[in-house]
Amino acid sequence: MKARIEWAGDAKFIGESGSGHQIIMDGPPEIGGKNEGVRPMEMMLLGMGGCSSIDVVHILKKQRLHVSGCVAELSAERADSEPKIFTKIHMHFIVTGHKLNHGRVAKAVELSAEKYCSAAVMLARGGADVTHDYEIIEEETE
Repeated sequence: MKARIEWAGDAKFIGESGSGHQIIMDGPPEIGGKNEGVRPMEMMLLGMGGCSSIDVVHILKKQRLHVSGCVAELSAERADSEPKIFTKIHMHFIVTGHKLNHGRVAKAVELSAEKYCSAAVMLARGGADVTHDYEIIEEETE
């Protein structure tokens, strides 16, 4: 896996992934940023949420459950002093579907957060208290 990050002036950087996708990162105004992109630590949180969401949906679909939506809402706390690492991260999954089994959804969320999501496991091993929960929204069928 590779990445390339190029300075674009002030506190703005353009990141390019090995697969060729680009994203803008920018620092806060107090260090010269112009709020034109996500902060790097926000991107870490987004990456963790994306990684875990992919796992959850994949696991549930592999079990042939009728999943029509999955939203991950993450909240995090950081240390007060440098390095301002994540100290707490909570992932709340909102899974929508038809006749979803609570036990299977709970297990999919647990497996992702504690085994399959590399980002979640790495941050937990780095000292962050990573927690998770879920809710199911039953989709009406006609």
